[in-house]
Amino acid sequence: MIDLGLARIGRLLQQTPQTWKAIHVAGTNGKGSICAYLSTMLRTSGVSCARFTSPHLIDRWDCIAINDAPVSEAVFREAEEAVKLRDAQGGVGATEFELLTATAFEIFHREKVEFGVIEVGLGGRLDATNVMTQKTVTVIAKIGLDHQSFLGNTIEEIALQKAGIMRSGVPCVVDGSNQPSVLRVIEEHAKEVGTQVQYPSIAEVLETLSGAGFEPHQIQNLACAHLAFRLARPEDTRSLNDLLPAIRSLEWPGRLQTLSLDKITGQSQDVLLDGAHNAQSAEVLGSYVQKHIRSQGIPVTWVLAATQGKDMDGILRILLQPEDQVAAVRFQPVDGMPWVKATDPCELLQVAERHGIDASKTYDGGDDVEATLKWASGIAGNSPVVIAGSLYLVSTVLRLMRAAKAAT
Repeated sequence: MIDLGLARIGRLLQQTPQTWKAIHVAGTNGKGSICAYLSTMLRTSGVSCARFTSPHLIDRWDCIAINDAPVSEAVFREAEEAVKLRDAQGGVGATEFELLTATAFEIFHREKVEFGVIEVGLGGRLDATNVMTQKTVTVIAKIGLDHQSFLGNTIEEIALQKAGIMRSGVPCVVDGSNQPSVLRVIEEHAKEVGTQVQYPSIAEVLETLSGAGFEPHQIQNLACAHLAFRLARPEDTRSLNDLLPAIRSLEWPGRLQTLSLDKITGQSQDVLLDGAHNAQSAEVLGSYVQKHIRSQGIPVTWVLAATQGKDMDGILRILLQPEDQVAAVRFQPVDGMPWVKATDPCELLQVAERHGIDASKTYDGGDDVEATLKWASGIAGNSPVVIAGSLYLVSTVLRLMRAAKAAT
C-alpha cells in the first residue's frame, strides 16, 4: 500500500533518536547511484556510514548497508521486530515502506554511524524518509515523468514534490542538466525555504575523469555526489582523483551491469542487465546500447518486464528497432511490496509489435523468467541480449542467478 504522509513514521520513530548526520537524495533517475557514490566516498574517507536505498535487489535487508556492506538478516529482523511491535502497540497502522524506513533508522542508531545516506522512496515532501531532522546536505538528481498518479501530471509539479526535502540553511545540490522549468521550480522553492541551490562543476569532474570510461549520466551523478560529499565534510581535503580508485571499484547491480547467465541458460555469453523503467532512464540505456552494443547493425534480443501503469509505449519507442527480438515476462512477486503488480507480457508484446517488431520474433514467457532467459539466449546466438524494463525484473534475475550458483 502506498499512502504518503509523515504522521505515522513520526510516531514510529519517537523512540529512535537520529544521532547521525543525514544526506537526503531525491530524483527520478540517478538517486540510487548518487547514494552509492556518496557512501563509498564517506567510507573511503574513514567515516562510518549507513545507506538506505529502495527497492531491495535480492533480499529485503540488502536495501540497508553499513560501510557499504548489506546488513545481515539477523540484524535486520531484530530491528524490524522492534519496529513492528511499536506499530502494533501504538496502533500506528504504518505502511510497509514506513516500517522499512523505521527499521533502517533503528539500525543506523544501533550501529552508531556518523552519516546516513538516504534515498527518497517516492517523491520527497511526503515520503517517509523526509521525517529526518539532522540533514546536513540534500541532493536532487535528474527529474522526469514517473509516478504521476502520486506526484502530479507535469514535470514541474513533480519537481516541487521532490524539492520538499529541502531544509532551511541546509545546502541543496542539484543536477544542472535538468530542464530549465524544473530548475526554476527548485530555485524558487529554495528561496521560500531559506536555502541555497548549488550546482556541481561538470568541467572539473570531466577533467578528472578524462579517459576513465564513465557514461554522461554517470558523470552527472558523480559530480552531484562529490559536491555533496565536500559540503557534508568540508574538513576533508580529498580530491575526486583521490577517491576515484574506490569509485571505480564500486559495483551497483542492475545499472548497466554486464553478467553471464551461463548457470541459468547453459550459454556462455554476457548479457546487459539494467533497471530502466521510465522514458528518461530508457534514453540513457538506449544511448548506451547504440554506442556499445549495436555494432554493424546487429539486432538486439530484449527480455522485458514492467510494473503495471508504466509508460511502456514511450519506453519501447526509445529502445526497440525493427530487426530486434523481444521476450516479455512477469517478474516474481516482490517481497514486502504486495501492491506491485507486473504487466501482462501479452500487453508488452503488443506494444513491441506496434513499434515494428515482427510477431514471429517475440516470446511470451508468462510467469517463467528462467524459460524466457533460455529462449532469449538461444535465439540470440552470438548477438547481444539486454534485460530491462523494471528493477523488479533485475531482482528476479539476480535471485535466479544466486539459486543457480548455489545448486552447482
